[in-house]
Amino acid sequence: MKQLPTQYRSPSTIGGFGQGVSAISAHKVLRQTYLLLSMTLLFSAAMAGVSMAIGAPYGLSLVCSLVSMGLLWFVVPRTANSEAGIWVVFAVTGLLGFGLGPILNRYMAMANGTQTVMTALGLTGAIFLGLSAYAVKTRRDFSFMRGFLVGGIILAFVLSIGLLVASLFGVYLQPLSLAISAMFALLMCGMILYQTGDIINGGETNYVLATVSLYLSIYNLFVSLLQLLGYANSDD
Repeated sequence: MKQLPTQYRSPSTIGGFGQGVSAISAHKVLRQTYLLLSMTLLFSAAMAGVSMAIGAPYGLSLVCSLVSMGLLWFVVPRTANSEAGIWVVFAVTGLLGFGLGPILNRYMAMANGTQTVMTALGLTGAIFLGLSAYAVKTRRDFSFMRGFLVGGIILAFVLSIGLLVASLFGVYLQPLSLAISAMFALLMCGMILYQTGDIINGGETNYVLATVSLYLSIYNLFVSLLQLLGYANSDD
């Protein structure tokens, strides 16, 4: 059958399966996402450094976290398709970075605290780069993981709330806390695969939303690893 001229063919037919205009668009989104993600991670780290330097209290850390959650739920979705969305992403990541300051100071005060923080940071970077490279190279569709990941994250949050309530009554369940941290770490690894695959296969076309999603996965992975390594080092 005679093919249509290129200018009249749909993006999916140009260059074959996923190799034409749609693939170029996906790579553009991925490139923009990684660029914005790199800048927000650096900004977040700088804000964490400021927070540590001034000795920000835990109360201020909690306020920053709550404000960032509000921006994530109500502002990011409304501004994702405009230039303002980029500034909102920087606001979210800056607040979360600032909120990490008191947590990092607590770990830094522990024996081998600097090593613990740097190990968690190194592992987070290595895991992200490894999983992202795998998703980009294989171009696999990880959408089958979505239900499991969403269900696992909801369960982990419910368990976290239960742990918090128990602590208010003077009951602290260390094994459950470690299990939740390990659960979050594994789930965030899955989320990085799923989110990167979603970009590669054209499921996510907004680099602002993609950046926020990947940043949150990296952030939660780092915090989870920090908790696990901190506990391990405290037993040394």
